[in-house]
Order: sequence, then C-alpha cells, then structure tokens
Amino acid sequence: MEKKKRKKVKNVEDDDENPWWWLFDKGIAPAFLCICLFAVLVRIAVSLHPYSGAGTPPKYGDFEAQRHWMEITINLPLKDWYTNSTVNDLNYWGLDYPPLTAYQSFIHGLFLKFFHPDSVTLFASRGHESYLGKLLMRWTVLSSDAVIFFPSVLYFVAVYYNYHRRGRKSDKAWHLAMILINPCLIIIDHGHFQYNCISLGLAVGAVAAILSGRDIVASILFSLALNHKQMSAYFAPAFFSYLLGKCLRHRYPLLEVTKLGVAVFGTFAVIWWPYLHSLDSTLQVLSRLAPFERGIYEDYVANFWCATSVLIKWKRLFATETLKLLSFVATITTCLPSMIQQIRAPSSQGFLYGMLNSSFAFYLFSFQVHEKSILLPLVPASLLALEEPFVFRWLTHYGMLSMFPLLCRDKLVVAYVALFALFIFLYHAPGGRQDARESDSHPPFKSNVMIILAFCSFILHIIYLTMLPPERYPYLFDAVIMLLCFSQFLLLAIYSNAKQWMYSRHFHLAGKEKSL
Repeated sequence: MEKKKRKKVKNVEDDDENPWWWLFDKGIAPAFLCICLFAVLVRIAVSLHPYSGAGTPPKYGDFEAQRHWMEITINLPLKDWYTNSTVNDLNYWGLDYPPLTAYQSFIHGLFLKFFHPDSVTLFASRGHESYLGKLLMRWTVLSSDAVIFFPSVLYFVAVYYNYHRRGRKSDKAWHLAMILINPCLIIIDHGHFQYNCISLGLAVGAVAAILSGRDIVASILFSLALNHKQMSAYFAPAFFSYLLGKCLRHRYPLLEVTKLGVAVFGTFAVIWWPYLHSLDSTLQVLSRLAPFERGIYEDYVANFWCATSVLIKWKRLFATETLKLLSFVATITTCLPSMIQQIRAPSSQGFLYGMLNSSFAFYLFSFQVHEKSILLPLVPASLLALEEPFVFRWLTHYGMLSMFPLLCRDKLVVAYVALFALFIFLYHAPGGRQDARESDSHPPFKSNVMIILAFCSFILHIIYLTMLPPERYPYLFDAVIMLLCFSQFLLLAIYSNAKQWMYSRHFHLAGKEKSL
C-alpha cells in the first residue's frame, strides 16, 4: 500500500509540471477548438455593429481616441507622445494610459499606415470613418484578443483544472465558454471599441502563473497589465497580499520578496525607460494617468459615490483634494479584510476571491470610476464561475444592465440583446448542472426576492427603450438603473468577502490548507 501511495503522489507531481497534457486529449481538444472558433465568430458579428462616437463630431468617441493615438504615435517622436504642443493637442483625446498602451498604438498604427495611410495621417485623419479604416481598426482588436486573451484563458483553464484535480470534460468546456464568450467584455471591446482584452489577458495569464507556482512570471505579466491600463490596479491588493503572504512562509522571506521586487521594478524600468531620462518627463506621463479634474464620478456609474449623491452632493460639498482622500481611505479600508486574510493564509482559491474583493472595492469606492470598469470584477468572477455560478451569473446580468445606457448611446441595443440571450443559453447549456449547484450552494438566492429583482431589470430595459423620462428629471431612468445595479454589486461584494474568510476558516479547521 505504501508503495502504491508513493507512486500515485509522484504521478500527480509529474502532472503538475505539465498542466497542458489534457488539452491535447482527443476527447476535449475538438470541443475547445470549437469554443474558440465560435468565440471569434461572435466577436466578428458584434464588430459589424456601430461603435462609440460613430458619426458624432467634433470629438467622436472611444473609437476615434484609439485611432488618434495611433496617428500620434507613428507621426511624432516618442518623447512628445504625452506632451501638449501645437501638433499634439492633449484636449483632443490625448494619451491617458501608461506607455505599454502607447507602444501598442504605435504597432497598430504601423499596420494601418501600411494598408490605409489616410486613416492615420497627422491632423487630416481626425474623425476618419472610411470602410477600410474601420475594418482595419476592428481587426486590430480581434487580433489582440486572439494573440493575448485567448491563450491566457487556455493557460488558466489548463492550470486551474490540473491544480484542483476534478471536473468533468463538460465542466472544463463550459468554464472556457463562460470566460471567452462573456457578453460584457465582447460588447465593450468589439462593439463600443477598446482594447481591454490586452490588459485583462495579461492579468489572466498572471493568475494562471500564480496557480502554477510561477510567481516571478506572474509578477512580470501583472506588471505588464498595469503598464497597459492603470485600472489593472484593481487587482493589485490581491497580488500583493498573496505574494507577500507566500514569501513570509518561506525560509528566507526577504530573499523571496527581493526576487519579486526585481522582476516588478525591472519590468517597469524597461517599459518606462524612454521617460526616465528626466523627472519632468516622468511626471508628465504620470499626470496623464490620473484624471482628477473629471471629478469623483462621471455619468451614472453604479458605485458608492454616484449612488449616494442622491442624498449627499459630494461634488458640491467637498473639494477635489478632500474627495481624493475620502475615496482613497474608503478603497483601502474595504480592501484590507481580504488582504489580511491572504497575508495570514495565502491559498490559490483565496487569491481568486481576493481578486474579486479588491476589484469590487476599487469599483465601488475609488476615484473616477467608469461604467466599463465593471469588467474588472467580472474577470475573477468568471474565473470562479464553476465555484460561484450564481455570483458570476448575477454579476454578468447587472454588469450588462449597468452599461445599458452607455450602449444605447452607441446604438448597440441589438448586439446587447443578442449577447445577453446567447449568454443565458450557454450558461444553461450543460443540462442544468449549474442551476443544481446554485440551489445547493445558495438556497437564499433562489428566493422570490431575486426573481422580482430580475423581473424589475427586465422592465427597466423596456421602459428605457420605449418611454421618455419627465422633463424635470431627464436622467431619471439612468439613476434608477444605477441604484439597482449598485445595490446588487454591494451585496455581491459583501458575500464574496464573507466567502473568502469562510473558505479560509473551513480549510484551516479541516487541516487541509495547501502548503505554499
């Protein structure tokens, strides 16, 4: 018996070294290939719809912002990309993301210049909307998705199921479909038009590296995500607390922290190298990354500051500096419980809950949150979809609803409805297995209250599309949608924080906490 046990452990360890072995299993590889191809086709179909700012001068929208960054980066010296000048008016969609986004814009700009130079000609291309130009822009997003986000998700699924040693083939296929065909990410990147697939793909790759024990690789990938979009900082508390907790459990914690620090600072140094020659140059770029002048919230985003502004007029009562301090304290305070738990008892599953909790904290309480920022909590929720199917479904439902007014302005209602219907169909595809797990794990959520809330959200869609708000309250419907979504996000955040601590306590009492 002893020999058999030892042999079995050895085989498991061998599998840990190669989590990809089952991807090439003839029983599952075709299913994964079909899911990936279908996910690409869905993205292409959505890209046929309108985009942000189509035909709406003078500044158009996010589509024009991304195109303009390509125009700037291929026509101006690198040192002038973030500097206001006669040839780079920062008031007209000036670069406001970290340098890795600028480099990405440069590469895509070269692609557009090769096939359609008129679409990126300095000054003359502003508001460019030719058919070929739009087609090339759409292909830059699709190729970024295919090159970065898809491989990262496959990497995560391979590592996740290899680590947990469980799950049927149908579970793996369902989980892959839920991540790749998430309606929120698809409609924002391929409808509204952005490149969230790059930063989120790098973050998912970092998660997979964490789960496979490759902490230095994870640190590099997450640093790249931070340098592509500063909103990736939503995940920073989870990465920091998990890696710190893990380092403290090593024999030489200072050495482990130093190795990770070198990886992080080295990555940042390489990305920021062109702007490190002077303090003024560095500060110029940094000043573009923090849009404090826009106020603590914009439009009707479903977070704490906007929801409570119905009663407390934050912008009117407090100066920007005070609001910056309040939002910082509120964000850090709500992150702390999750961080403390991971520093005390780091675990891979706790880390995923930590990502969800830290991203919720930033979305609900940080300064200047956009509706599209709900994509950040949705990433860890999708990674936990098999563990927390209700949380994932509910967050996706209200994440879509929270962006509905924005997507209506972009004329993406048809794509919105189609993606929503496709998500519901795919979610229930495995013969009700996810529904069975929901009823077993979360019986309170199957109550009439949840059914009523879902019905209310359906009615809100109909009202928003068919009725005009009162003249005295032109944004009444937007405010109602925001308040409903905020209430659900807050409840989900409370639940996920409690679940992280309950998960830790359960494994601690059972003596099953995996040694890291």
